[in-house]
Amino acid sequence: MEQKCNPTYARVDELLSLLTKSKSLHILMVLDRMKNPARFSELKKSVDSSSTTIARRLNELERHDLVSRTQPTNSRHAIEYSITEAAKSLSPIFQTLFDWVDEHSHLPI
Repeated sequence: MEQKCNPTYARVDELLSLLTKSKSLHILMVLDRMKNPARFSELKKSVDSSSTTIARRLNELERHDLVSRTQPTNSRHAIEYSITEAAKSLSPIFQTLFDWVDEHSHLPI
């Protein structure tokens, strides 16, 4: 008997691939905890990574509708980033992962 793979598994793999790229999950957690939009420089400082990495991850997360980019009406040059509703729904999962790693910090990963 032939069983077909549920296509949702492939989508889960794609999401995990995106989230495990350098700083992706960190950016989402920072934006989630900030509760307000953040400028690029704030994210760079909070995540402690290069501008290139932050820019790449923000673009990828935006393409996957996990981060939104807006330009405040009071500034022509500033861009702000915020977590989307779709990404907010992942917040409990992010926190559970964070808590698990914190609790099991003695384990080699």
